[in-house]
Amino acid sequence: MNTSINRRVAVIGLGAMGGAMAATLHRAGWAVTGFDPSEAARAGAADAGIPTTANLADLAGTPYAVLSLPAASVVEATVPQLLAAPGTVAIIDTTTSEPATSQQMASLADAQGAAFVDAPVSGGRDGAATGSLSAFVGATEAALAAAEPVLLALTGGKYSHIGGPGSGNVVKLLNNVLAAANLVSVGEALGVAKAYGIDPATAAASISEASGGSKVSANMYPNWVLTGTHDSGFSLGLMARDAALAVDVAAQIGETPALLAAVSGQWQNALAVLGPRADFTEIARTVAPAITPAGAPETTNAAKSDTTHGNAVA
Repeated sequence: MNTSINRRVAVIGLGAMGGAMAATLHRAGWAVTGFDPSEAARAGAADAGIPTTANLADLAGTPYAVLSLPAASVVEATVPQLLAAPGTVAIIDTTTSEPATSQQMASLADAQGAAFVDAPVSGGRDGAATGSLSAFVGATEAALAAAEPVLLALTGGKYSHIGGPGSGNVVKLLNNVLAAANLVSVGEALGVAKAYGIDPATAAASISEASGGSKVSANMYPNWVLTGTHDSGFSLGLMARDAALAVDVAAQIGETPALLAAVSGQWQNALAVLGPRADFTEIARTVAPAITPAGAPETTNAAKSDTTHGNAVA
């Protein structure tokens, strides 16, 4: 697994997450080539010393490929092009995708002697930049073994093999909808605290040391909401999408999670008001505007289109 040939890797999607993962692999000694339809994204990768191409077909047959794409439909369009030439060992899909898509792509890859694993990640841009992401892996044992060199470089071993193809997507969606719920509930709770004259930062710090604490109360609200910076790097549009997908995946097997569905509805409402490009922590501006310096949104400035690649939440 140490020859110059099998350490070649293509990174497809050079947005905030993909670009950082490409840089991490490059520093780890992999021969990385990046692709993104955006000239600006390619230029950013080139500035980091990573060769790029504007033609996805150039990367067909690259031994390893990492996908960081905005939707399952893009994964479906991309994988057949990567498999169009022989030589692919493993495709590692870090996209927050859909389980049925991952199952289909795994079957397609297997038929051509390659591996496909769904490995949606958590840890945000900082984790991607430092090789310390965590990943939810759905794959056969053989596919996981084939993909492991890349997974180790991106996560330092912090990945969980959830089960067969598609299972990584399911658990990642559940993770994200739980984070979505916590962002709403912590915001509402801190809003109540402020109404009682209690400093929200003090309340958040106290709660974070007790049974109601979480990464949301300990980090996201103090760092991004109470400061008014809202600069996590993960968009509200993507979180609203993931929350809705989680509920849809549940419905496909006859489950009806009422609370999660209500949470998804709140995110759809925030999406309509704030637009998809808003930072996902800006949900606080709709559920508890009094606790963030950014305040309540102006409803006339929402609904800008979002073309940013990205798929991970802290």
